Amino acid sequence: MILHLVRHPQPVVPPGTCYGRLDVPAEGVEDAVERLRALLPAGLPVWTSPLVRCRRLAEGLHTQPMVDGRLAEMDFGAWEGRPWEAIGAAALDAWAADVAGFAPPGGESAREVQGRALACIAELAVDEAVLVTHAGVQRVLLAHWLGLAPERWTDLVFAYGTATTVEIGLSGGTVLGLNR
Repeated sequence: MILHLVRHPQPVVPPGTCYGRLDVPAEGVEDAVERLRALLPAGLPVWTSPLVRCRRLAEGLHTQPMVDGRLAEMDFGAWEGRPWEAIGAAALDAWAADVAGFAPPGGESAREVQGRALACIAELAVDEAVLVTHAGVQRVLLAHWLGLAPERWTDLVFAYGTATTVEIGLSGGTVLGLNR
């Protein structure tokens, strides 16, 4: 299976804000649609996160994208909408010490995000598709397919409005294009 993992464009949110599940719009959606249409194979099915910053982009790429909540960004619980600096160094250090297993108060862990995203992909009955989603979801999926240890997960960086293409096989995944 070949998946084109597309990250939404830049969200409209104050810099330095934790915005995982906040349903905020994105800027530059039309430009991203135009660029990605030229880059992605035509006619592919599109699945999208339900959050508007992804959904608007997906609607520009396909007349009827399929919405799946398992492609939503990590739920940061009590941290949502707060400036990162207000969350505090101790909490952020605890997260950094256990990237895969730590869950913010009332939120979910990266391992939980990975589980729900992989469950979504396991149900796709296609050879090739586009998934419009978030950096956190892309990170945990690619980490799984590449067999990366959790301490390396944060090395994976995805630019706004870009596509990362991966071929998934029985023994993992091969990156065919990153941040295109």
